[in-house]
Amino acid sequence: MLDQLDVLYDANVQALWTYMRPVGRPSFTPPMLNDFINWQRLIGAHFGPDRVPLKYLVLGSRSPGVFCFGGDLELFASLIREGNRDGLAAYGYRCVEILHRNMHSLDLPLLTIGLVQGQALGGGFEALLSFDYIIAERGSMFGLPEVKFGLFPGMGAHAILTRKLGSAMANRVIMGDVTYSAEDMYDMGIVDRLAEPGEGEAVVRDFMARSARRHAGLIGARRASRRVEAVALSELRDIVDFWADAALKLREQDLKLMERLAGAQEKLSRAPAVAA
Repeated sequence: MLDQLDVLYDANVQALWTYMRPVGRPSFTPPMLNDFINWQRLIGAHFGPDRVPLKYLVLGSRSPGVFCFGGDLELFASLIREGNRDGLAAYGYRCVEILHRNMHSLDLPLLTIGLVQGQALGGGFEALLSFDYIIAERGSMFGLPEVKFGLFPGMGAHAILTRKLGSAMANRVIMGDVTYSAEDMYDMGIVDRLAEPGEGEAVVRDFMARSARRHAGLIGARRASRRVEAVALSELRDIVDFWADAALKLREQDLKLMERLAGAQEKLSRAPAVAA
């Protein structure tokens, strides 16, 4: 049922490990989004109180050196050329609905953990911002490249980073066209724990072991944070609308740059991993 997600349940620590296994470029294509919708639905149906116990939900990637490149740039370029605003908005709405459910831990008493072992760009970075905790290996990179082709990240970055960093720093990260290291993100407070290359999973397990006795308190603390930093789904959808309107104003040269970036990411994702 899940074609592009590998899911493994560890009963010992009551953790569900999930890894993106994309077909083609590691980005949020419509089939990948379908898998995430089904993933969230199946978790809600089978896990939780009085069902299979679940304390931790982890998301990583099987793509060597890449967490996720984010939005489907080739699809965007096609929809923009067609003048298909409804298609752009529908794509964005699906993304922020998945993100918003994750921000609320699927309404289950669990902690969500994003595991980064490579590049997290664009929507890949935005998706990570919806997790309770981010654990990143040194050498991982984070960035929002949309400004390169005259656009902006429309699926969560503005709302979440502004609450986490304040508006001035959020605007610098969003519009500065800068790639940040895992260490940079740790210093900003976006990444919660750093791991040595190849040790990300071990650090996640260590985090779970250290959190076991504090789990209920951590759940309560995250709920309190969500209450204080509340992000409404309607706010996220409004930002998608702004993004779709702006996308339709891109020039042909912007679309060609978008497609070149998609091509470069495709080549990078196919390159063999370099041994450390």
